[in-house]
Amino acid sequence: MILVLRALGVGDLATAVPALRALRAAYPSRELALAAPGWLGPLVDLVGGVDRLVDTAGLDRPLRVGSAPLLAVNLHGRGPQSHRLLAATRPGRLLAFANPEAGWVDGPRWAVDEHEVDRWCRLLSWYDIPADRADLSLRRPGSAGLPSGATLLHPGSKIPAKRWPAERFAALARSLTDQGHRVLLTGSTDERALAARVADAAGLTSDAVLAGRTGLGALAALVADARLVVSGDTGVAHLATGYGTPSVVLFGPVPPAHWGPPPDRPRHRALWAGGEDWARWDGVGSHPTMTALRLDEVLAAVAEVERVVRVSGAVAA
Repeated sequence: MILVLRALGVGDLATAVPALRALRAAYPSRELALAAPGWLGPLVDLVGGVDRLVDTAGLDRPLRVGSAPLLAVNLHGRGPQSHRLLAATRPGRLLAFANPEAGWVDGPRWAVDEHEVDRWCRLLSWYDIPADRADLSLRRPGSAGLPSGATLLHPGSKIPAKRWPAERFAALARSLTDQGHRVLLTGSTDERALAARVADAAGLTSDAVLAGRTGLGALAALVADARLVVSGDTGVAHLATGYGTPSVVLFGPVPPAHWGPPPDRPRHRALWAGGEDWARWDGVGSHPTMTALRLDEVLAAVAEVERVVRVSGAVAA
């Protein structure tokens, strides 16, 4: 068995796809077990190549994997806790970043200023397992009668600092609706009130609010068949990358150089104001790097990605 630890969220799993695919290719006849939260199951199925999901929420409980794995791979973090959790399964070999605190001096050094996709590809490369950082595509789910061709606005984030102000999302929704877009608002159950507030301010009906009404598989289907996705730096942005769905992603305070879509894919645009210091922020609401992003900038980015899609469609025809 090959045991991989990535006990995080949607975007974290999506950015680990090239590394997971590389491990699958390197060990085609071995069971590949992924230690990740059970609710990610629908997305794990869309990644493909994973034989077993080990329901793991956080790092405070032992991994229940049965027999000792041939290989354990830390795609979770720099350690030491994640290293120790995997070491407790008594693997034949551990692949991880060097961490003397965990008693682990093998592996490459952790780099703070690195894209999340590149980080895990570099880890595997150090152990002579080649990974293609562009291998981000996801399997397309069945639509199950969900709307297609809609423009999805995702105003929420688990981290409030990463949220673009709700009133600007509402203004964006109004403008896109006036341009002929069918606007739908996505989000988690916890974000339903936020999505409803945006819809109300934008003059949208309640049935435009899908936040809290779709599971992860349904959300993936919505993104796969969407006209456009506009969101902050959160999981739905990575789904858009995985499906090649045109997207505009609003970044702050973390720059797109760490979590953004591939810069060589023009149908995905990352907007980043940058330059603001955390010390100048009172810690409440959206971070200054988010409030610095203007509505006209977002609308211009939407127009640009839609132009790219029109031109690429014309060339393909």
